[in-house]
Amino acid sequence: MATKEVAVESDDTGAEVRIIGDPIGKGLFATREFKSGEVIFEERPLVSCQFLWNAAYGYLACDFCMRPLETAEENACRLAQNPQLTLPYPECCDSKKDALVECPYCDASYCSRECRDSAWNQYHETICLRSFMPDPTHPLVMLQEAWKQMHYPPETACIMLLARIIATVRQAADKEGATTLFMQFCHRTVNEEEEIAHKLLGTEFQDQMEALRVMMEKGLGAPEVQHWLTPEGFRSLVALVGTNGQGIGTSPLSRWVRNCDALEITAEEREKLDQLVDDLYEQLEKEAGGFLNNEGSGLYPLQSSCNHSCNPNAMPTFPYNNFHLVMTAVKDIAAGDEICVSYLDECNLNRSRHSRISILRENYLFTCRCSKCEEQMIEPDVTSEEEMDEDEEEEEDE
Repeated sequence: MATKEVAVESDDTGAEVRIIGDPIGKGLFATREFKSGEVIFEERPLVSCQFLWNAAYGYLACDFCMRPLETAEENACRLAQNPQLTLPYPECCDSKKDALVECPYCDASYCSRECRDSAWNQYHETICLRSFMPDPTHPLVMLQEAWKQMHYPPETACIMLLARIIATVRQAADKEGATTLFMQFCHRTVNEEEEIAHKLLGTEFQDQMEALRVMMEKGLGAPEVQHWLTPEGFRSLVALVGTNGQGIGTSPLSRWVRNCDALEITAEEREKLDQLVDDLYEQLEKEAGGFLNNEGSGLYPLQSSCNHSCNPNAMPTFPYNNFHLVMTAVKDIAAGDEICVSYLDECNLNRSRHSRISILRENYLFTCRCSKCEEQMIEPDVTSEEEMDEDEEEEEDE
């Protein structure tokens, strides 16, 4: 199908958004060659937010950029539930505890004054609870608690990302322009052609969604955002966040490990350090499982233009240990190629075609027809439960 170019990026990104047509909409295409490992583009989100359960369990992150607020050693002690644990080479820890600040009106914490001011100027002035002991009857406090009862870990979205979108528009000098920025993201609640509805908008969640909408309206209602606070408008906002939110992960410990890898030390010291790191992660696996990072999500205009492939040629990374996204090529990409990422994590990406398509349909409202899925069409449909049963049978045979 022919594509139409849309000039929405600067000329030096090496990538441009093009209209592909229904049902896909748009895609991101390379305008020059990229080698595997090369950076394609970098961007900051329009808005981001830490997941609620992640924050509730003590994962300390900047309330604006999600940079860790713990040192690597504090992080390791908490996750391992071992207060006696110590880490060598403290100079490899990036955390700057002396720069931490708090909102003067509530308990929101930030990695710097710059982040505190940015949050206040963008959305926090509107959503600040103005209390260090949150009132359980406040609509926004009730909103968060209601969401947590709907959405247990592992988390994939956060109701406060919607609140920050609404607050951003309310505080914007150009409210119409701010609204347009967010409405550029796909926000359909159903795929009518394939009769798919987003999993958060099923009939079983209808009453819960209405309760969330009412709380959001009580907490943040205003004429300039009323279109998002009608029943259908709220559903579209939930769909926008659910289908476009890019996961963000930060960790002081992983940065410490990476910085330690660059140390110039003796072979004996390197062996000792590697063993310590291996032992530490084994201990963390026992205590925290896969929940090692500060986790949240954000809305990124360029990243959201990347379509999914089960055989991706690019991957979003967060090397700055905050919300700053770096899209990196994982394969050689030729000029004119579409830049595709995987919407699935590594575990789900290795599941059967049937399982992958099922997850994509309920979360992103489309049926994948990438090269990998097309190649596997002749394979029998296998569900995740059947896959696990087969793995257990293989283990028993061994």
